[in-house]
Amino acid sequence: AIHELSCEAYKHLGKTSNYYWIDPDGSGALGPLKVYCNMTEDKVWTTVYHDLQMQTSVGGNSPEKLAVLQLNYSATMDQISAITSSAEYCEQFISYSCKMSRLLNTPEGNPYTWWVGKANEKHYYWGGSGPGIQKCACGIERNCTDPKYYCNCDADYKQWRKDTGMLSYKEHLPVSQVVVGDVDRPGSEAKISVGPVRCQGDRNYWNAASFVTSSSYLHFSTFQGETSADISFYFKTSASDGVFLENLGNTDFIKLELKSATEVSFSFDVGNGPVEIVVRSPNQLNDDQWHRVNAERNVQQASLQVDQLPLEVRKAPTEGHTRLELYSQLYVGAAGGQRGFLGCIRSLRMNGVTLDLEERAKVTPGVKPGCSGHCTSYGMYCANGGKCVEKYNGYSCDCSKTAYDGPFCIKDVGAFFEEGMWLRYNFHSPGTSMKDLVSRTLLSSTDSETTAPDLNLSKEELSFSFSTTKSPCVLVYISSYTPDFIAVLVKPSGNLQIRYSLGGTKEPYNIDVDHRNMANGQPHTVNVTRNGRDIVLQLDHYPPTSYSLPTASDTQFNSPKALFLGKVIEIGKIDQDIYKYNTPGFTGCLSRVQFNQIAPLKAALRPTNASSHVHIQGELVESNCGASPLTIPPMSAATDPWHLDSASADFPYNGQAIGDGVNRNSAIIGGVIAVVIFTILCTLVFLIRYMFRHKGTYHTNEAKGAESAESADAAIMNNDPNFTETIDESKKEWLI
Repeated sequence: AIHELSCEAYKHLGKTSNYYWIDPDGSGALGPLKVYCNMTEDKVWTTVYHDLQMQTSVGGNSPEKLAVLQLNYSATMDQISAITSSAEYCEQFISYSCKMSRLLNTPEGNPYTWWVGKANEKHYYWGGSGPGIQKCACGIERNCTDPKYYCNCDADYKQWRKDTGMLSYKEHLPVSQVVVGDVDRPGSEAKISVGPVRCQGDRNYWNAASFVTSSSYLHFSTFQGETSADISFYFKTSASDGVFLENLGNTDFIKLELKSATEVSFSFDVGNGPVEIVVRSPNQLNDDQWHRVNAERNVQQASLQVDQLPLEVRKAPTEGHTRLELYSQLYVGAAGGQRGFLGCIRSLRMNGVTLDLEERAKVTPGVKPGCSGHCTSYGMYCANGGKCVEKYNGYSCDCSKTAYDGPFCIKDVGAFFEEGMWLRYNFHSPGTSMKDLVSRTLLSSTDSETTAPDLNLSKEELSFSFSTTKSPCVLVYISSYTPDFIAVLVKPSGNLQIRYSLGGTKEPYNIDVDHRNMANGQPHTVNVTRNGRDIVLQLDHYPPTSYSLPTASDTQFNSPKALFLGKVIEIGKIDQDIYKYNTPGFTGCLSRVQFNQIAPLKAALRPTNASSHVHIQGELVESNCGASPLTIPPMSAATDPWHLDSASADFPYNGQAIGDGVNRNSAIIGGVIAVVIFTILCTLVFLIRYMFRHKGTYHTNEAKGAESAESADAAIMNNDPNFTETIDESKKEWLI
C-alpha cells in the first residue's frame, strides 16, 4: 500500500482525524509508522505515543541513588526525527510531582533529575523553560511556591508539589529517558508524567517554486541514486510539456518530464541503453490542478505513478549494468537547452530528502518562491458555503459567513438550551442603518448588489438541526416591525409546524409535517427556503417537499426585526398558539442555525463582529448534541454485513470489537432458537420475550461502546497537556 508522507497529505485528501500510516521518507530505509492525525485545527497535529504510564511513581525509601525511566515509542527515533525536522512546531508535556524530592536543585546546585532526548543528549531544563536555562516554568514566570528557588520541587517540602510544562525545543525531542535522583531519602517520593510527542505543520509539504519562464531552472548537488532512486513531487501547470528535472553522467542519466498534456515520462540509462516509462492519463494534466508524480528505480525494477492512475512497472534486465553514475548537477526545470517546465513544483523529495526549492528560488532569476492558486485544487474541501482563501504556503477555509466551524467548515456550532433559556439576535444594532444591514446580511449573497429601500424580503433560507424530547415548543421565530413573522414550532403531538404570516390572509399559512414525531430525542435537520410564493422544505434525509403560499398572501416579509431561539420575548401582539408554546420553553439542542447570511448561535459562541447583535437569557453551553444526523439512515448492525469490520477499522484500539462480534452471533443464534421454540411450544412466551429483550440491550451497549471509543480518542487529542493524567490504563496499553 502507498502511505502518504505526512498527516498534512492525508488532510488534503479530505481525511478526518484518525490513526494513519505515514512514511516520512517515501520508500527509504525508515519505513512507515502509525500516528494519530488530528485535523480539527488549521494546522494538522501529528502525535506519536509511548508506553510510560502517567504518574509513574519513583522512590519511597528506594535504595538506588538514581531511578531511570525508559520511554519506548511506537516508532523509531529516526522516524520521529523525520517528523520533528519537517514540522513547524513540536511539543511534549512533562510533569514532576514531588514530596521531599528536589528536581533541578536551583538556584546554584547540580540537577538531581534530567531527561535524555534526541541523539542521547542529556538536558537539564524542564517543561515551560528552554535550553541552557536551568529553571522550571514557575522560575521563568516568577511564581514558584518559594521565590528563593526556580522550581516548586526544589523547596523540598513535605507536601506534594508539582513542576509541569511543555518541552518545545523540537531539535531535542522526543524524551527517551527520565533520570530521577533525589528519591533515596526517607519520605522522598516523586511521580513522573510524560505526554506523547505532538508536532504541528509540515514545512516540506508546501515547499514550492514557480517557474515563470521556460528557460528558468534551479540547480542542486548531484543526485546520489546509484542503486536506488525514489523521487516524488507535485506539479501544477497550464503548459502542455516541459522537463521537471534531469541529472546527467557521461552516458548515464535520469529524467522526468511532461511529454504532452496527458503524458508523464520517466527515463534513465544505467549503461544498458535508455529506458523510458510513460504514464498516459485519460484526463488533461495541464489543467492548473495539483498532480502527484512518484518515480522509483532499483536494481530489480523501475516504476512510475501519476495521481491514483495504475502503476507502470518495468523489470530490469537480469544481466548488465545496475549502477546509475551521475556527475552533473541536478537541474529542476530547464536543462541543457531543453524546453523547461512552466508552472509550480512542490514537495520535491529525492530519496527521502525534501529539496528546499523555496530557499533556492529566492536567489534565482525566473523562479519565484512559493506558489499561488491552491484553491483551484483544494477549494472543494471548504464545505457548507465556506470560502477558500489563498495563502503563501497553502490555503485556508473562511467559515465566517457560515454556521459552521473548523478547518473545512464542517463542524456544527451548537448549544444546549435549558428550560426557560432563550437567545435573541437583533438584525440591526445601534449605529448601523437598517438599509446597510439588509443589503449585507439578510439578502442572500447572490443579491448583495440589490438595494432594499423598503427593507422587505422576498426570499429567505432558514436551516438548522435540533433534538428535543419536550413538546410543544418554539424552535425558531423571526419577528418584524409589522405583524409579519416566520416560526418553526413543535406541536403538542411532537409534529413539526412551519408558520408564515406575511399579511394578506386572516390566518397564518401553516405547513404541518404530521408523518413523524420530531420530539424523539434524535437529531433532525430542517432546511426551509422561500422564493416569492414558492416554499421548499427538506427534512432529514427525506426528499424535498414543495408548498405554495395562498394567492391572497403577501410575498414580502416586511421589516425583519429579530430572530429568537428557544422562546419568543417580543413586545406587541403575539400569535395565540406561539404564546401558549412559549411556556415553559424549549429544552434540548440547537445546532448550525443559519438565516440567510446570519448564524446567530455562532455569533453567540464565537466572538465575531456580529456578537453585539446577540442577547442571551440563561447560560448558553456549547454542545454538539443537536449536530446534523447522517443524510442516509444508518444500516442496522443486524443487516450490515460489514459491521464488524467497520467497527474495528474506526476504532483500532477498541478492545471490545471482537467480543462484540461474538455477542452478536450469540444473539442471532438465540433468536433462531427462540423462533423454533415459539413454533413448537407457545407456552414459552416469557422465555422468548426475555431473549429478544437481551438482544435489544446488546445493540444499545455496542453503540455506547463505540461512542466512548471515539470520544476517548478525541479527548486524547483535543484537551490540554494534562489530559493524559486521566487516560484509562487499558486504553493506553492499546496506544503503545
